[in-house]
Order: sequence, then structure tokens, then C-alpha cells
Amino acid sequence: MVMQSTAKKEARISLKHSVYIADLIRGKPLEKAMKYLERVLQQKESYPNGCYYTNATRAFLSLLKEVKANAEFKGMAPEKLLITHLKADKGYRFIKPKSRARFRGRKAKITYLEITVEER
Repeated sequence: MVMQSTAKKEARISLKHSVYIADLIRGKPLEKAMKYLERVLQQKESYPNGCYYTNATRAFLSLLKEVKANAEFKGMAPEKLLITHLKADKGYRFIKPKSRARFRGRKAKITYLEITVEER
């Protein structure tokens, strides 16, 4: 029997950046992916296209920490976890309230993040 742990999140990040990051870390061990994202966040390493995407990287790092905590609570070994399912979907748009300089508000976007890890 394969044990799984999942986590979902709504984040105010770019869909394009989140799809790029999801494609890079899907299929990797959880610990290795977390270390890679921490190095990118500290700007010791960049993504293959030369960018850092700090907001999206922070969101993915917090999602990986959540799924690791969920897995530990279920009794799974964190060093054996493998990211099997990771996707970023387009979420809803909303209008932020207007300021004194604008007559209407500013549109903002939400990206849905979903991850599943398995113990192998």
C-alpha cells in the first residue's frame, strides 16, 4: 500500500511562473526540491532560464513545508517522500479597492496550487 499526503493552496502569484516551477520540481524527492527552492530564494542558484521568481518560489516553499508536516503527522518518513502530482491552475480574478488616485480598482489574480507526495 502506498501512503499519500496532499495539500492545496490559493496564492497571489503569476500563473506562468508557477507552471514553470511546477514543471521543474515535479517528480523530485521532497527534500531535494525544498533545498533547491531555498537556494533559489537566497539567489545562490537561479532557474534554468536565469530568473528567480521570488514570490512564486516562496509560495511553493510554504506549500512543500505544509505537505511535509501533513506527511509527518500521518507517520510517513520525510526523507522517502517523492512529489508525484504537482499542478498550478488558473484561479479567479478580483478587484482590489481603489485608491485616491484611481477611479476604479486594480485587478488581481489567484493561482491554485495542488501537490501530492508518496512515500517510496
